[in-house]
Amino acid sequence: MAHRAVRGLRRGLVALAVVLVALAGATGGTLLAGRVTDDVGPLRVEFQVTPSTDGGSEISVPPLGSLFLDTHSGPARLTARLDSLDQQRAEALIDEPGGLAAAGASAPRDIRDALVRLSLRTVAVSVLVTLLLAALIFRSTRRAAWAGTLALAITGGALGAAALTVRPGAIAEPRYEGLLVNAPTLVGDARRIADDYARYADQLQRLVGNVGKLYATMSSLPVYEDTPETTRILHISDLHLNPAAWPVIRTVVEQFDIGLVIDTGDITDWGSEPETSYVSTIGQLGVPYVYIRGNHDSAGTAAAVAAQPNAVVLDDAVAEVAGVRIAGIGDPRFTPDKQEADAGPWAEGPASLAGSGARLAETVRAAGAPVDIALVHDPASAEPLAGTVPLVLAGHTHSREVRVLPAPDGGPGTRLAVQGSSGGAGLRGLEHEEPTPLAMSVLYLGPDHRLEAYDDIRVGGTGLAQVSLDRRVVDSEAPVEAAGTGAGAPGSPSPSSPPSPLPVGREPG
Repeated sequence: MAHRAVRGLRRGLVALAVVLVALAGATGGTLLAGRVTDDVGPLRVEFQVTPSTDGGSEISVPPLGSLFLDTHSGPARLTARLDSLDQQRAEALIDEPGGLAAAGASAPRDIRDALVRLSLRTVAVSVLVTLLLAALIFRSTRRAAWAGTLALAITGGALGAAALTVRPGAIAEPRYEGLLVNAPTLVGDARRIADDYARYADQLQRLVGNVGKLYATMSSLPVYEDTPETTRILHISDLHLNPAAWPVIRTVVEQFDIGLVIDTGDITDWGSEPETSYVSTIGQLGVPYVYIRGNHDSAGTAAAVAAQPNAVVLDDAVAEVAGVRIAGIGDPRFTPDKQEADAGPWAEGPASLAGSGARLAETVRAAGAPVDIALVHDPASAEPLAGTVPLVLAGHTHSREVRVLPAPDGGPGTRLAVQGSSGGAGLRGLEHEEPTPLAMSVLYLGPDHRLEAYDDIRVGGTGLAQVSLDRRVVDSEAPVEAAGTGAGAPGSPSPSSPPSPLPVGREPG
């Protein structure tokens, strides 16, 4: 009896080992070889299958973002990454009557063929990896064969379960991630499409056509191109405690490869101690964060920001951050209540808005080295800085404005860039018929730390889902344009229309 029990236990352990080896081989083989690259219309697409607990598919469209679709169940996840565009083929399709329609019509067949190749490759490599692994571990042909058969069943079963649970209508209910991703640009009005499989093919046609046209247009226009020496700065202002602002800021930091964030104040509403917890996200951005106090921020607010990792608080001081020399001064007022706006000596003297700008100008002149950017909260403080720095950043007005301040001595002027509210003006943004959009800008500084271009980004206010980007090239000879996205905005394309371009032009003034 004891001998039988030992023998049974041994067989059980061997069987368990075979199962574990098969699982390891199937997983390793899938991760090693579960990808193929194929052409879908004018696009070069990489398809990849990975182990997953909940299935589904992801369509990645760099640099726009990703669409997530609940296309199937099962332990396999499909990712389709649009790696590149054959520009010559795309232009030929656009110029040829019916070219994009034909390319889109062939998209389902192209994708099906690629997925069949992906499945066969994944199964074959998984079985091969398992056989090699089992042969090394068991040194038994019979056990290696069992492990290989089991790996075939596991991999084939996972892919089969995914195929049997396909939900073509899932493309009508995508989830979007990425600041510049929105439904009308990539897939049209998805909720009106794909009621059945026949319309699913039509949806794929629109996806290929819209993305192909977008990429072809973007790649053929004379837009600004930065260099490895370019410094990318994200300018934000007036967050006013809006928690929705932080995910947008984080997305922009990641997608635009931001090296430095500049905040020109009013991060809070009342400057109270409970509000200081709002600034804790600063340390999670992973890049330097330069801040000056706004008229809604207290000394406690500034201290809370200063306590965050990578944060630099400037108040009538100059600091070099990420290689850029920045001067900044906090707003001389503390008026969280609108009724207090007229209190205090704000009109004249060193504590006035103009007086604080004059103080910062003196600090810049005494710095001993050129300052690249000056920061004030209220643009009314910027006038005394004209001619002392090439660029002044401000906020406060909740309205985007860029203009040039002429130098008093007739020398080079100073560009003043006033930011809108990156927090959609907080609760104030809901006082109007339409919520105030979240506004922020990506600044491109050249090797000499002079502003060469900037992207103004607007995200629809609370309850909206529209995104727009407006690029301006500074001191360019002629305006340029590039395609962009503006879902939900006036003039946004219909599901069957090509994406409407966003303005990208010469910076005014």
